[in-house]
Amino acid sequence: MRSEWRNAVYLLASLSLGNLGNFIYLVCINILVYNNTGSATAVAALWLIGPLTNIITKFWTGSYIDFRSKRKIMIQTYIARGSLIILIPLMPHIVFIYIILILLSIANAFFGPSSMTYITVIIPKDMRKRFNSIKSFTSSTAFMIGPAIGGSLILLLDLQTTLWINGGFFILAALLLMKIADKENLDLKSAPKLTLKQVIDDFGVVKHFMKQNLYVSAIYLGFIFVMVATFAMDAQEIVFTQQVIGLSETEYSLLISITGIGSVAGGVILSFLSNNFSLRFMISIGILLSSIGYVIYALSWSFISITVGFVVLGFFLVFLNAGITTFYQNNVQLDLMGRVTSIIQLVQSAAQVLLVLVVGFLGDILSLRITIIGLSLSMLILSFIFVYFVNETKYNYLYKDTA
Repeated sequence: MRSEWRNAVYLLASLSLGNLGNFIYLVCINILVYNNTGSATAVAALWLIGPLTNIITKFWTGSYIDFRSKRKIMIQTYIARGSLIILIPLMPHIVFIYIILILLSIANAFFGPSSMTYITVIIPKDMRKRFNSIKSFTSSTAFMIGPAIGGSLILLLDLQTTLWINGGFFILAALLLMKIADKENLDLKSAPKLTLKQVIDDFGVVKHFMKQNLYVSAIYLGFIFVMVATFAMDAQEIVFTQQVIGLSETEYSLLISITGIGSVAGGVILSFLSNNFSLRFMISIGILLSSIGYVIYALSWSFISITVGFVVLGFFLVFLNAGITTFYQNNVQLDLMGRVTSIIQLVQSAAQVLLVLVVGFLGDILSLRITIIGLSLSMLILSFIFVYFVNETKYNYLYKDTA
């Protein structure tokens, strides 16, 4: 048990450092792109690079990941991301910066399914709920302090130096992962070659798994589609808060900080009390209250009302993410998890791109207020249906979180 917690601490520290680096990078790259182009559209395009890259890469990343060491892939992607971020300030033109951003998105496409699977390998079933709860807490903390650290470093130093320091965060995250012994017994020589036939065959394998595990697939896909709705609303967040609600830039920055405090509070409570909450409770309360938070946000008319909505959704998204992640890790076959995760994320990315475009279009045709209200209410209705299926008693065995 001591070695298991030791591995958990190193893994958690690595993931937390990577998360912190992601949020510092987000601040830096938004400022850099805006300074280089002066275009709000160019900055908005940053929202679509990840999903569009995922659509291209997720077809085959799972086929690569499942037959190779997830730990080594995570280390390689950390080093690649750190190195690419360090190169950004040296680029002579915005075109080269966007090329690096695409390469970073490709590295992220490998990292997501690898980390999901590796956590399942390293963390025993009876420790996963606690681990994912603490991980949600550290993610919330990174969300709150990452932009503040990034902004402070830019003010104290400059954008170029901040990006170099940011790259170092990812290199350090890779070094922490190297402290964990590689527990996967994989024979690289027996790994199939990454061919078109292999990718097509793997789609068939995933399809068969999802048909055989229809309930697990439906629950996780239901969660994904609810998250797609949140992504579409988040993509319009700045426009909605400033043009519809009328918040100033200072109020918007304060709002984000307060949301972070709500997320951290949820993470702290969950980290200490996760063993007292069932997976069903975490998922149900998480999705319902997060949806209510978005409805409050959509109906808001002032800084106070929108703050209430953001604190509620920030607090309960932590419960939802920790609960659904543990459910997924406990019920998806380990040797297929990379492929299943990649294909689900492919569907998610396609839906994100489509819904962001639809929300933008409807916002112009109708109004952004009506569009966001409609989307948030749809999300709430879907959440009630989702909770009904989560609490079906005949599937009790799928929600056990002990070995």
